[in-house]
Amino acid sequence: MDETRGRLTKDGIRIYEDADFAGMHKAGRLAAEILDEIAEHVVPGVTTGALDELITDRIDQAEAKSATIGYKGYKHASCISVNHVVCHGIPGEKVIKDGDILNIDVTVIVDGWFGDTSRMYVAGKRSKKAERLIQVTHDALMAGIDAVKPGNTFGDIGAAIQRYAEGHRMSVVRDFCGHGLGRVFHAPPNVLHYGKPGTGAVLEEGMFFTIEPMINLGRPETKVLADDWTAVTRDKSLSAQFEHSVGVTSDGVEIFTLSPSGRFHPTWAE
Repeated sequence: MDETRGRLTKDGIRIYEDADFAGMHKAGRLAAEILDEIAEHVVPGVTTGALDELITDRIDQAEAKSATIGYKGYKHASCISVNHVVCHGIPGEKVIKDGDILNIDVTVIVDGWFGDTSRMYVAGKRSKKAERLIQVTHDALMAGIDAVKPGNTFGDIGAAIQRYAEGHRMSVVRDFCGHGLGRVFHAPPNVLHYGKPGTGAVLEEGMFFTIEPMINLGRPETKVLADDWTAVTRDKSLSAQFEHSVGVTSDGVEIFTLSPSGRFHPTWAE
């Protein structure tokens, strides 16, 4: 695939062309559709491995590719992170219990373009603290997206997220970040979810990247388990994450991974 479309900024960030937005919308829509469809299957008693099998089958049916299968040896079409797992939870035999909260993260490749998104789910009845964490995490993501427009900086995005989360007495994970994407899975820049306004690279029309804040009820520190993938909160506090892929437009931002069914937030069914 052609990884050299567009031009590079002095910070090594690729600037894509107007016509490239269509490819990102197509890939992003498939990823979002898959996460819409998996919602009804997130129930107490299901295993994370069973959910991943459904996602794998759906990608195959769409004649698309999973970006994660084979990536650095990873064997699954999704990451499923439960409760205090921050990110990169490996699907397997874990049985979902009533009240568990899950982040499901999917990246697909459609016609060479990468669609990357994640969102939260609740199995059964959610607790008040989980509900609050999920809401704050969702709203922190949207605050970050609201800061995306030409002339602003990546520091403006991180500052907006950090200000919102910490204003609700929650913490922002520092150990993981968003990233550029397009015709590749990961590319510059690193999109931090904390920072100072006016710092970092300046946003330009044609930049494509993810914003994917991980917010903890407790402290921000994480650790990676012995499997070299699964990241958890050090204090075992609950963690949540939402992720959109976006593109900078002439006057703002387009979200490539909007939920076609309006199910991005787990209270969609209420």
